[in-house]
Amino acid sequence: MLNRRRFLQSLAAAAFAPAVTGACAASRTAQANLVSDPDRILDLPPGFGYSVVSKAGTQMSDGLQVPGKHDGMAAFDGADGRIRLVCNHEIRPEDTGSNSLRKRFSALPEEARAKFYDRGGDRTPGLGGTTTTIYDPQSAGTERQFLSLGGTELNCAGGPTPWGSWLSCEECFEWAGDVEYFGVPAARRDQKHGYVFEVPAAADELVQAIPLTGMGRFEHEACAVDEATGIVYMTEDRHHSLFYRYVPNVPGKLLAGGKLQALVVDGQPSLATHNWTATPSIRLGEPLAAGWIDFDDPNPFEDTLRHDGAMRGAATFARGEGLCVAGDRFAFTCTNGGPARLGQVFTYKPTSADGGELELIAESQEGSLLRNADNLTMAPWGDLIVCEDTSGHCGLVGIRPDGSQYAIADNAHSSSELAGVCFSPDGEILFVNIQYPGMTIAITGNWKSLQT
Repeated sequence: MLNRRRFLQSLAAAAFAPAVTGACAASRTAQANLVSDPDRILDLPPGFGYSVVSKAGTQMSDGLQVPGKHDGMAAFDGADGRIRLVCNHEIRPEDTGSNSLRKRFSALPEEARAKFYDRGGDRTPGLGGTTTTIYDPQSAGTERQFLSLGGTELNCAGGPTPWGSWLSCEECFEWAGDVEYFGVPAARRDQKHGYVFEVPAAADELVQAIPLTGMGRFEHEACAVDEATGIVYMTEDRHHSLFYRYVPNVPGKLLAGGKLQALVVDGQPSLATHNWTATPSIRLGEPLAAGWIDFDDPNPFEDTLRHDGAMRGAATFARGEGLCVAGDRFAFTCTNGGPARLGQVFTYKPTSADGGELELIAESQEGSLLRNADNLTMAPWGDLIVCEDTSGHCGLVGIRPDGSQYAIADNAHSSSELAGVCFSPDGEILFVNIQYPGMTIAITGNWKSLQT
């Protein structure tokens, strides 16, 4: 059995493991023993292959086109061995180049338009949201695709729930009103934005978009749910962000209300965990006792939650992004934390109903293979699989229990980040998104060959 504690402690060593520096994407592919893809989509280890599951602009079963900018995603069991993928699309209402919905919106039945969160005066609806894809792993083919959440925007990451739904997060804080660029109208919003929305994985059509206002109004990034308690942990993609949790009144019933809280390190109020100063404020491998403070108003008019929380003692983080369940704790990334601003990985382990331990377990430097960690997931065999979001090229990096890193994939063919990494329920297929212009691929191969 995997020793989770040893694995998480050893991640600290991964920040300083022998690495491919990757001066250019092509050199990383060669040095990491990946096979260059003749179709120029994704380089993979020898013997591995992929199929395209979703591609921006292709026709869906509901008559709409697949939106672009694929981001966070999760895979769920479907009927007859099928896999149901629920995928976010990080699109603003004025970004018509990434979603053709605006010109088709008026032709939708009123029953469908009524399910959109923001109809934009029926002229400029929110263009983000989610699509659901029914994938057959036997034929490696997509059988059905449809828009499952509409009228939201900048749906970045989120997370699956133990009760079979996807929590889709808006990474924005917007007010109702007109959107203009250089005085030229570009879109209109009818609603406030900055919320989490829930999408049942079993839904076979567009769902009613209902904001979970109790989970806070801020620039949400990712969610992870504690199966034992129903508590939802959340990250925020801002340079001085907080680490949140939502304690529902009724586990599994998020609309029934609850408490929004932010993490506070015991004895170190308002601790900045960035390590951007000459003397690190938080050290690798040293667990810190932590508790939580409540927010009186989780749904503020102004974008003040992180400021209010920090003033009251909450710890701040350098762009909290990916978040996943990792055994008895939660692992999350901070994309530009650390002295080199190349990323950090933290864990939070609940030890009681009101507290737990925060630990910095990895901090990338110039020689690290892993750079600017973003979305992440725990592999069935215990390795951590991490997407990169760098200014150059981006790949998938695995971290083994001994702390060593290895390249699983390299996007040597575009500057797009990778996102939405997740495994099929049986652990045989690794799904990942190439965000720009938008594509989901399914990777298969001998995963045991990467475990040594």
